[in-house]
Amino acid sequence: MTTLPQSNSAQPNPAQSNPARPAVPTLALMRRLFAYDPGLFGLNLALWGAFHSAPALFSYAVSEIFTRLSVFEKLRIGGQATGGALTAVWVMVGVFAAARLARFGVFQFAFQAFVRLWYILDALVRRNLLGYLLLAPGSRRLPDTPAEAISRFRDDVEDVAGYTEVWIDSAGFVLYTAVALTLMARVDPLITLVVCAPLLLMVLVVQRLSPTIRGYRRRMREATARVTDFVGETFAAVSAVKLSGREGDMVAHLGGLGETRRRAALKDVLLTELIKGVNSNMIAVATGLVLLLGASRFRTGGLSIGDFVLFAALLPRLTGSMGFFGDMIARHRRTGVSFERMHRLLQDAPLDSIVEHHPLHLNSPEGEALPLPPAPQATALERLEVSGLSALYTNGRGVQEASFTLLRGEFVVVTGRIGSGKTTLLRALLGLIPQTAGNRRWNGELIDDPASFFVPPRSAYTAQLPQLFSETLRENVLMGQEDEHSGERLARALRLAVMDTDLNQLAQGLGTPVGARGVKLSGGQVQRAAVARMLARDADLLVFDDVSSALDAATEAQLWAGLFAERAGATCLVVSHRRAALLRADRILLLEHGRVTDSGKLGELLSRSAEMRALWAEDTVS
Repeated sequence: MTTLPQSNSAQPNPAQSNPARPAVPTLALMRRLFAYDPGLFGLNLALWGAFHSAPALFSYAVSEIFTRLSVFEKLRIGGQATGGALTAVWVMVGVFAAARLARFGVFQFAFQAFVRLWYILDALVRRNLLGYLLLAPGSRRLPDTPAEAISRFRDDVEDVAGYTEVWIDSAGFVLYTAVALTLMARVDPLITLVVCAPLLLMVLVVQRLSPTIRGYRRRMREATARVTDFVGETFAAVSAVKLSGREGDMVAHLGGLGETRRRAALKDVLLTELIKGVNSNMIAVATGLVLLLGASRFRTGGLSIGDFVLFAALLPRLTGSMGFFGDMIARHRRTGVSFERMHRLLQDAPLDSIVEHHPLHLNSPEGEALPLPPAPQATALERLEVSGLSALYTNGRGVQEASFTLLRGEFVVVTGRIGSGKTTLLRALLGLIPQTAGNRRWNGELIDDPASFFVPPRSAYTAQLPQLFSETLRENVLMGQEDEHSGERLARALRLAVMDTDLNQLAQGLGTPVGARGVKLSGGQVQRAAVARMLARDADLLVFDDVSSALDAATEAQLWAGLFAERAGATCLVVSHRRAALLRADRILLLEHGRVTDSGKLGELLSRSAEMRALWAEDTVS
């Protein structure tokens, strides 16, 4: 049976629950990503191919300069020096200079093309991640904390975009390697083979180290995520920490997490730098082998100064090329880890959803409105039927087999003790958490995807602990829905949410920044601002999750009275234990231990239910 977590932090790990999950096909995903703009990708391959292979021409030109200088010097000593021999030297100097200047020009265009490609692919991956989390069917719960999700949007997406650089550079390094080996083999095949052997060996070593590289990168990212998670939670709970006097323990724990991260990062970086260091020292080893193997041939004239210069000029970049291929293998493994982490964030998404092709509108003129997805078709609610709805947490609690009907214009209250499953019932109904059983019908039509269905203009929801953004009060209520009628809708929503008097107390009125999560407002103001945001949508079904808990009795009574006065016939599903709501209810659903045990009007329940009488007696607010 599928179970639900109680919170994001308690959510089960999909990778652990499904050990047979297939490996992420990194190469296939990268090919799909490159196909988004094949013209730009091909241009980058051509430009960077020319840039990276050009040094082979430099090396050949330098070796020819020394070769022709040697010829000129021999002719001069023999008294046979001619202007033509000297001209040949200057021709090769000119070739060298022209090639160097041309490479600077190529770099200018190549860099601009690469930056454009980087940001296009980076934006595409981020767009796909965010789009799936917001728009995909079913409930969208983060498998880990928000801080961990941000790490995947930032670090893992950058790893994937950065891996693009490896593929773009690869064509140039392959071409350079082929040209360099051809030139060296023409001089001496044996020396070329001996020199390249340790370089190839290094590539094989890196290949064998790939699992270790991958493991170090994964542990480093996980340790970083634990640090950022703890920092975020500490900021949110700073008052509780100070009141309990546990600042020292918090700092000590953060220090422990930081030390774990330091060790993980040190292993990751140390292995990477060790590989780079060995690759760099291969230059000296290869040069030494050339000198040792070519010593006898220098004496007999079989290896000229120009030949030695050719080897010496080609070897550093050839070693770098071999090292590049070793690093490419390591980067491939790390990118696979990034794809795995992003796939885990999306949970049930298809593998290729991360690299799907969608318009990005990066060239839209400033101020131009981007196209929005079409609004759902509004079908006036006449009857909402819920049958056998169940949703269980990992501890076995939640709601089980809840069934009820909601008619247009009804004010239905869900009540029960703390922990009876009231909030879970609403969230399961709206598709905000996965369900284990049950269905819903809107006017008799089965709802396949409640998370996508229960949105304005069909339904609007205010949570028990509403989330406000670090913007102005106006922006939190309208949520970007600006039009010629927005001022009227805003004023009406604030009036119905009983925010009129509060506006006069706020220094900047509607332009007052509310702070992170509404920290600059009182608890009651936060709830009423969230109610105003819901009422500004003109939805058919209004769902309130205990929004009156931070309101005094008079304000709550004014809230319900205003709502019924101006929105006659509004259909409301309300979680509450307060008398103001219970007295107005057309019907009350009584929950006990996750089950709907009774329903009816207040008087009926008080007469036949001991649980209802106990709840009524506990609420002393008149």
